Amino acid sequence: MVDDELSDGERIARLLSSEIHGHERGVLGRLSVADARETVEPTEQGAFAFAVAADGDDSDDGNDDADDSDDGIERRVVEVYVHPDRSHVEFRVGARTAAEAGHRAGLRVRPKAVEPPRTLVFVENGAEVKPALRVVRAVGETLEESG
Repeated sequence: MVDDELSDGERIARLLSSEIHGHERGVLGRLSVADARETVEPTEQGAFAFAVAADGDDSDDGNDDADDSDDGIERRVVEVYVHPDRSHVEFRVGARTAAEAGHRAGLRVRPKAVEPPRTLVFVENGAEVKPALRVVRAVGETLEESG
């Protein structure tokens, strides 16, 4: 058993990326890691590490959050940022669902006052990756329901 707690932001983000990438079925199987940075220098404000995109072929819900570089084929739903001692997941869609699921999972959650509103979910250590994955799954399920 490991005594040290994983609290390195870059390693936490890599673990979350691996968890998302490793699912081939269900809601998480229809999401993919996109725009992943090979190396990320953590910052206090959070440095972009990768995005999570929903396959645009399944449905078009009229939301214009499409990643312009893909001509709308994939739509960014989540962005992950790296801090020296944690990561945070920024939900570009499903802000209310992300906040509710994050609270239920026991994660620190904060709204981001932009238009449209976003929700930040903080992943403070490696043990919080699985709960963060449940939040991503919950938002993915609402995307499917609205499609």
